Amino acid sequence: MGAALVRAVDGVSITIRAGEFVALLGPSGSGKSSLLNLIAGLDRPTSGEVVVMGSDLAALPRENLAKYRLHTVGMVFQSFNLIPKMTVLENVELPLRFAEIDRNQRVARARQALERVGLGQRLNHRPMELSGGEQQRVSLARALINNPTLLLADEPTGNLDSRTGSEIMDLICGFNNSLGMTIVMVTHEQALAQKYASRMIHLADGKLVDDLPNHPAARMDAQWKGSQ
Repeated sequence: MGAALVRAVDGVSITIRAGEFVALLGPSGSGKSSLLNLIAGLDRPTSGEVVVMGSDLAALPRENLAKYRLHTVGMVFQSFNLIPKMTVLENVELPLRFAEIDRNQRVARARQALERVGLGQRLNHRPMELSGGEQQRVSLARALINNPTLLLADEPTGNLDSRTGSEIMDLICGFNNSLGMTIVMVTHEQALAQKYASRMIHLADGKLVDDLPNHPAARMDAQWKGSQ
């Protein structure tokens, strides 16, 4: 910024194991989204390594990075990022077009993905005809269409009311529990992280502040017993 050098992510070193549900927390400008973009292969670090499943993303050529984003990673954004002129089915099918999957297979897989998120009856609607929660479900279906091993979620409930946000988080948690999918979620909501994540990583000014285990199931169970 002018003559000042700002390190969005500064000397952060973490290891995320397969099947974990990790929440990245911190105030605006702490480096959460920058770290998520590095893991997604959208940005390259100016130094260091980003190793996912044995491959250093910082050293991969552009073509290999595109394949990584297509087959290994699914992404969900706060703003949904759906294409307005496309139907729900076409939006979800889009990653399969890039993967050059046969059209008949694309349609069948997109239908299946939408049914998994409870939108099997909205295939021909356009995004603006859906509620915010339904649009986020579409973006989840699109993120899951290529069966990724890693789901990256950047403030996935930021544009939703609390009830709808809980529905989306229950879906994401279900993918983690039933499919063993690794989840890395950016959020500024401590309560949300405590309820769903198995681990909470706190950032501030681009630096790692805390890396703490969390036991959401045990906490929820204790609360339920206390209310008997």
